[in-house]
Amino acid sequence: MEESEQNDLNTMSLEKDDLLKSTSPQISVSEFSCHCCYDILINPTTLNCGHSFCRHCLALWWASSKKTECPECREKWEGFPKVNILLRDAIEKLFPDAIRMRFEDIQQNNDIAQSLAAFQKYGNDQIPVAPNAGRVNQQRGGGFFSGVLTALTGVAVVLLVYHWSSRESEHDLLVHKAVAKWTAEEVVLWLEQLGPWASLYRDRFLSERVNGRLLLTLTEEEFSRAPYTIENSSHRRAILMELERVKALGVKPPQNLWEYKAVNPGRSLFLLYALKSSPRLGLLYLYLFDYTDTFLPFIHTICPLQEDSSGEDIITKLLDLREPTWKQWREFLVKYSFLPYQLIAEFAWDWLEVHYWTSRFLIVNAMLLSVLELFSFWRIWSRSELKTVPQRMWSHFWKVSTQGLFVAMFWPLIPQFVCNCLFYWALYFNPIINIDLVVKEVRRLETQVL
Repeated sequence: MEESEQNDLNTMSLEKDDLLKSTSPQISVSEFSCHCCYDILINPTTLNCGHSFCRHCLALWWASSKKTECPECREKWEGFPKVNILLRDAIEKLFPDAIRMRFEDIQQNNDIAQSLAAFQKYGNDQIPVAPNAGRVNQQRGGGFFSGVLTALTGVAVVLLVYHWSSRESEHDLLVHKAVAKWTAEEVVLWLEQLGPWASLYRDRFLSERVNGRLLLTLTEEEFSRAPYTIENSSHRRAILMELERVKALGVKPPQNLWEYKAVNPGRSLFLLYALKSSPRLGLLYLYLFDYTDTFLPFIHTICPLQEDSSGEDIITKLLDLREPTWKQWREFLVKYSFLPYQLIAEFAWDWLEVHYWTSRFLIVNAMLLSVLELFSFWRIWSRSELKTVPQRMWSHFWKVSTQGLFVAMFWPLIPQFVCNCLFYWALYFNPIINIDLVVKEVRRLETQVL
């Protein structure tokens, strides 16, 4: 009888143990992995930010970077990191075999031993500081780029205030002035902007005191005779073609960045941000909604015909309204698909003579954005997230479209000063911000390698 009762108790105890095992969650090694080596944590060291790493991984990171900051989030640690004893004991009890194999591998690596010794020596040499002191040092050590951005922000405010105070000069541009009111000097200015070749006829127009009203009456036959004597037929056609555009608009059509911004302030701001955050959608917008005035000059500039690329200047390409050839479309579509920022860089390169510093800012920014896009693709590839690309593309399209619609609805209410601030910030300060982003991506890649 007693033996039967004992067997029943043993059976109930075993069933209870099986029930606990079946209801308890399964714990895997990956839940206790280091974010540097992506293996099980050895002597886990927890930093102030809460992230934990193998102590030898943290020592290797410190030895290579000489920085007292978290390899993952870049937050500076205070004092000297210690081993998380509770976490270490728990891991050693849960995965004794994996810990033993890792210890054997680490002990055979001389670089790890040297890094751990140097790291411990650095910790022993540290002078204890008050908790608030570390926070003050952290606030002071904001980094090189944060200091540069602060200084440039101050400069930007000064420049934008000056620009706002002298905004009437923007309205004095020929793109806002009726052609019938042009003076002789303004007619010459319009002529010289057609290209370097137009300077040949500058003195002839000045000597005849050709103003806007007289310019509107001139014909091709008069241009070919004295006193103008424009014998080159290509030059006559270029002048007449631009003159027809002036007659149709009643003002000078925009032929550089500042004139385009003066005529289309909203569109210029939209394109600047669209080409930065989503160049493919930005170029698609130009193709669908601004084909003749903007897209055709753009494609003729970045994908010129071989026979025309050597002799044409930028203004001539800007006035070229011919339909692109199949060869031009093929070159454009390849770059559009794989290197969209290169299209912007090539376009800015052709405008170096007109916008010396602005073009250089655009070229540098396009290069940095190309690097950041490559980092994004590499991150998706390394994480095996290629299946999420269509969803990401749709989310990005929806986000950009919603933002564009929102800005279009509230555009009449936005002050011009705010628009100028956003425009010049995106044009001149974004390259500096992108440099900082590229440096952070490179550091993150170094951390993954370690």
